[in-house]
Amino acid sequence: MHKIKATLLALSEIGFDVLYVERESVKKSEDRRKLLEEIFKNMEREKKCVLYEGASGYVFGEGNPYSPVVFVGEAPGEEENQLKRPFVGKAGRYLNQKLKEVGLEREEVYITNVVKSRPPGNRKPTPKEMQSCLPYLRKEIEIINPKLIVCLGSTALEGILGKSLPVSKHRGEIIDYPFKREIKVLLTYHPAYILRNPYAEKEFVEDLRKVKAYIERI
Repeated sequence: MHKIKATLLALSEIGFDVLYVERESVKKSEDRRKLLEEIFKNMEREKKCVLYEGASGYVFGEGNPYSPVVFVGEAPGEEENQLKRPFVGKAGRYLNQKLKEVGLEREEVYITNVVKSRPPGNRKPTPKEMQSCLPYLRKEIEIINPKLIVCLGSTALEGILGKSLPVSKHRGEIIDYPFKREIKVLLTYHPAYILRNPYAEKEFVEDLRKVKAYIERI
């Protein structure tokens, strides 16, 4: 605080009587948790996500809002729907285990989904359902302003990029986020896929190691 006062005094002595602060700087100083909570309140109030009809509420993102990495999945499952937390079922526990294996803790990162309500029968959300929820996901990402978005599965990538790519061919690639080129996107398998196809676990862990290395570089 003393340094700031001294700087302002020095500026006033050389003729600066007004100090302009860029909007981006002000935005960064705000409490991101409060901003995220406001988004979630808006979702509950507006009920614009198509899947909300017939669902038992929303499952919002959670974790460190100052994390340089955001993990994005497809949609809440049965356990997530019951506990109102993302990735707490079998796939979520597997993800936690593999994050620890590469030196990351779940609490260090931010985890969310493309859609915030469970689709009937755990089916894949339709394009219409995704589009109705995407504005809120984009606001989440705008507030957190991560360096890297990790898409867990092709549905997450479709939500983030607006197009579908085969995971087997593009996993591990670094792609530009279309709404802010400074943010990068990495595609990997969804943990639920690994549980059904254990042979892909090695590649999944390789991708998580790449995430860890990317964080350390920045």
